[in-house]
Amino acid sequence: MTNIKKATFAGGCFWCMVKPFDQWDGVKRVLSGYTGGHVENPTYDDVKKGTTGHYEAVEITYDESVISYETIVHIFWQQIDPTDNYGQFHDRGDSYRTAIFYHDDSQKQVAIESKQDLVRSGKFTKPIVTKILAASPFYPAEEEHQNFYLKSKATYEEDRKKSGRDAFLQKMWAND
Repeated sequence: MTNIKKATFAGGCFWCMVKPFDQWDGVKRVLSGYTGGHVENPTYDDVKKGTTGHYEAVEITYDESVISYETIVHIFWQQIDPTDNYGQFHDRGDSYRTAIFYHDDSQKQVAIESKQDLVRSGKFTKPIVTKILAASPFYPAEEEHQNFYLKSKATYEEDRKKSGRDAFLQKMWAND
């Protein structure tokens, strides 16, 4: 039996979702891509048009003997605004909505419980709208979008800053 598993999350712009996971021991790979839609092999331009139904997402390959799914889900919540149903920060539209895509019943249960814990925490005054959905085919994004934070550091940092993501995350999670 292998300890290598997959976890899939949509948290707005996939550029901003790679680095937070890529930094952890046990995470083998974080792949930017598209999932949850009805078009096979979509391109970045297809998804940006908003007609494919896909989310921009990351697929994380991890070793569960080193890092748990629970930890990965906790990291996910601390990267997003789970109350925004219309995108994330300055990225607007259906492809930028948030979701946890579970790969088995165990992941589904962890996702549901973590969402309930977040609701009970009272951290957010608006409803938590992040969806929990069964994983569907994941299509890797074009190479230029992979590991963007490493390839285009200045653009990545500038985009994060002007998006408002970092300020929001600092405000919401500084004490956790």
